[in-house]
Amino acid sequence: MKIGRVLITFAGLAVIMGGLYACVGPPSGLRDNHGIWDVTRLSVDAPIGPDESTQIAAYTQGPSNARTVILVHGTPGSAEGWRDFMAMAGDSFHFIAIDRPGFGESGPEGAVTSLAQQAAALRPFLTPENGLKPILMGHSLGGPVVVRAAMDYPDLVGGLVLAAGAFDPDLEKVYAIQHLGDSFLLSWALPRAMRNANRELIALEDELVELSQGIAQMRLPIIMVHGTEDDLVPYANVDYMRKTLPEDASFTLARLDGQNHFLPWNSKEVLLDAIQELDRHLIDNAQTRSNIRNE
Repeated sequence: MKIGRVLITFAGLAVIMGGLYACVGPPSGLRDNHGIWDVTRLSVDAPIGPDESTQIAAYTQGPSNARTVILVHGTPGSAEGWRDFMAMAGDSFHFIAIDRPGFGESGPEGAVTSLAQQAAALRPFLTPENGLKPILMGHSLGGPVVVRAAMDYPDLVGGLVLAAGAFDPDLEKVYAIQHLGDSFLLSWALPRAMRNANRELIALEDELVELSQGIAQMRLPIIMVHGTEDDLVPYANVDYMRKTLPEDASFTLARLDGQNHFLPWNSKEVLLDAIQELDRHLIDNAQTRSNIRNE
């Protein structure tokens, strides 16, 4: 009987985690085929704590002297989730897609549930090129990661594109079975990506509560892209951001009526338009500041 209960519990956990695992990629039929992924692979040592560092895998494409755009996947996910987007976007920017800590080819083996530590893993890539500060784009849980990076390194980030990002702590739901799945009894049986994703999601509500204090002070330009039919990260996160950001914040919304959560695959053109719009905004602002200084 005990074995039977364990199997039933594991089956329930598998169903829940199967839904979460959907963040890795789109439903069948949405993925494009671009053949060989024409990127350069990097591996850098990134400090993610006072006495802790890990290797972060990254994949780059585009001219190195162009503005850098750092692409941050959700949970579980990996950098390869941006493959079709990068292939479509071409050479207009210097794209860097990273494997977040705990996923893909990045270390560590276990979960890194702290948004601050996840953001610290981006620090080695926050290098302006030709005076152009990087744009960060985060999908799903990658959204709060890039917001945290902008909070912690405001002088190194130009602006943010938030694609179906999760921000409202009150919208986060953790099921009892997820805690059981995080126990030694069952966690060993889960693949690394699902095990680490489960631990991230269990911790996310508290992390978002802390993040809200920084959002209320944010002055960097933000473009938020969200589908009204997103059943993984509800559209209500848009209202939360509007309410939490300062009244004078530079905030633009791209509302996608009828669209779901899988924006890096089914809304690639919209995401690229957001990056281009933010790039123009940053260039115009820099020119305005230059003109004021020269007057």
